[in-house]
Amino acid sequence: MDLVTVNIRMDKNIKIQAEKFFAELGINMSSAVNIFIRQAIKQNKIPFEISAGNSSMLNKKNRRAAFGCLKGNIHVPDDFNEPLEDFKEYML
Repeated sequence: MDLVTVNIRMDKNIKIQAEKFFAELGINMSSAVNIFIRQAIKQNKIPFEISAGNSSMLNKKNRRAAFGCLKGNIHVPDDFNEPLEDFKEYML
């Protein structure tokens, strides 16, 4: 397996919270992102529901202004963690 580095930008406080949460699960940020991406590919969709009350917030012109507008509107299904067994080899 050839590994590459991927850089992403996020709010510093979100990163800290995410690292703490993932550490409680026994994985690091890289493993969590890999799990998310592999699930998206496997399911051929974002592996959780995303909804917005105002669809105009998602058009290209307003994306930057709408950053964080979906807070509280992302719902993760109860079985979201079931596929983790498939990815044990990628977890550090």
